[in-house]
Amino acid sequence: MLTLGIMVGAAWYFGYAFEGPFTPFLLYVFVPIVGAVCWARQVLDAYSSSSPSSLFPIIPLSSRGSVDLQAIGFLFLLTALTDLYIIQARPDYGLKILGTTLPGVWGVLSKAQSPTLHILIGVGFLLVKRWGLFVYLLYAGFGIINAGVNLAVLPGPHRIRIAFLLSLALFTAYILWRRQRFAP
Repeated sequence: MLTLGIMVGAAWYFGYAFEGPFTPFLLYVFVPIVGAVCWARQVLDAYSSSSPSSLFPIIPLSSRGSVDLQAIGFLFLLTALTDLYIIQARPDYGLKILGTTLPGVWGVLSKAQSPTLHILIGVGFLLVKRWGLFVYLLYAGFGIINAGVNLAVLPGPHRIRIAFLLSLALFTAYILWRRQRFAP
């Protein structure tokens, strides 16, 4: 945790001192990679431990053998951070929901649903709980419908929408294949 704080502090300092050229690299490449490597090392230590008392606190005993799902949960938490950054960096951006942009308070709430769902899914996957799977399936169902409608009614280019649609379908197929690992 201290290392992550130092890295985020360094990203802020370099962004402030040099007017931003290092900040995107540090925040979106260096910090997530180092954070993921440190987290993966802790998960590996916890997973390979033979003593129940030495298990890393965030990983319950019942979720051993689900490191892939927990890694996906970690990615969802990183995505939530990215969502929050985009919302604060571009407050004027209107999220397209079913081909339209909602005005006023509803527009702000529509943008807030994305990081909220990503945090819920991330925590549910880290703990390998069935409610996390349920929230993900709701998210995936709405995401596929929304992306399909946006693809049909909004003008192109649609590279990002198509990539989102394909990656969401692949992730959902994998998660459905691994659904037995989620504890009630």
